[in-house]
Amino acid sequence: MDTSVVIYDTTLRDGAQGEGVSFSVADKLEFVRLLDDLKVDYVEGGWPGSNGKDLAFFYALRDVSLTHSKVVAFTSTRRKGARIAEDAHMQSVLGTGMRHCAVVGKTWDFQVFEALRTDLAENLSMISDTIEFLKEKEIEAIFDAEHFFDGYKSNPDYALRALSAAKAAGADWLVLCDTNGGTLPGEVAAIVADVRKAGFVKLGIHAHNDGGLAVANSLAALSEGAMQVQGTINGFGERAGNTDLCVLMANLVLKCGYETSVGLAGVKRLKAVSERVYEMTGKPPVAGQPFVGKSAFAHKAGIHVSAIRRNPRLYEHVPPEAVGNERRVLLSELSGASNVQYHLDRLGLSATPDDVTRILSRLKEAERTGHVTEDADTSVELLIREELRLCQTRYEFS
Repeated sequence: MDTSVVIYDTTLRDGAQGEGVSFSVADKLEFVRLLDDLKVDYVEGGWPGSNGKDLAFFYALRDVSLTHSKVVAFTSTRRKGARIAEDAHMQSVLGTGMRHCAVVGKTWDFQVFEALRTDLAENLSMISDTIEFLKEKEIEAIFDAEHFFDGYKSNPDYALRALSAAKAAGADWLVLCDTNGGTLPGEVAAIVADVRKAGFVKLGIHAHNDGGLAVANSLAALSEGAMQVQGTINGFGERAGNTDLCVLMANLVLKCGYETSVGLAGVKRLKAVSERVYEMTGKPPVAGQPFVGKSAFAHKAGIHVSAIRRNPRLYEHVPPEAVGNERRVLLSELSGASNVQYHLDRLGLSATPDDVTRILSRLKEAERTGHVTEDADTSVELLIREELRLCQTRYEFS
């Protein structure tokens, strides 16, 4: 089986649908450069037919030179009963000059009836007409099969007919979407396997995180032969968000052995990219975010710190440096002598066992009286230096 995976980022479109997430045109241009440097294969720039900001971004992008990433314009299938050549959204896409386009279309019969308020045959025509129109213009067409997994569980025959309509019209990619985010990894794996057996090969996965399983579902799809994976930096997106590409790319490269254009060099930059995107949106970073979070390699319990001082592999699944992160040892009432010794080593100071005992005793007393020492590095350093008689003033936590 092919072990290469195409990375597709949709932060600027799907991620921007998340609560509290907004990008200016300047942010979007910086973001594209950032992911181009990271060698992400596709960057979805937004929906030019939906708002003026996205349209302005695509126009501004004409003056930006990229070395790797393909920027994608997003749109939907034509409206029911309408002609694709007269579709306003499609005209906006053509106006951007982009050569890559993602088209979202319905594959769940329930959605066809309730959301589009049309019949199953017309929906298939909407898919075919839109993809065919793009291919006539020599534009790469990526079909986002919306609600595919729910659709397949409800009516597998129709869900596959929707894929067939896109494929027959010339779609370059068929991306299976878990739009409501409620499918389990075993279901994803089984359905992707079925789709491949039905003759569909160039598949992608687009998983939402409503069940907390977006990364797991993406990996499950890849294990059954999907070749493209979609997600967002930091997992941004509507409701509970999308597949977190920071987590996914780290797993792909460091754990799964997949070949990606991002590679080891790109993975080493993940924390920096994650932090910059948080800064763009003004959202606070998630400390416990795997791989790139501030707490991802933080150790607090004394027994853990004693172990990692012998060998970090005892309590770390990958080296923090592999993703651009760093190891942190916290001092608190849960600390042991190893925690104090770690900080002494960090500060380049020597201490006797009695010194270490006094330092630890004062730290635990501070915690007992309501102070928090684990993130107070400067205060802890002053306390340590005082106990080692390297400064004169007695420091009290306040």
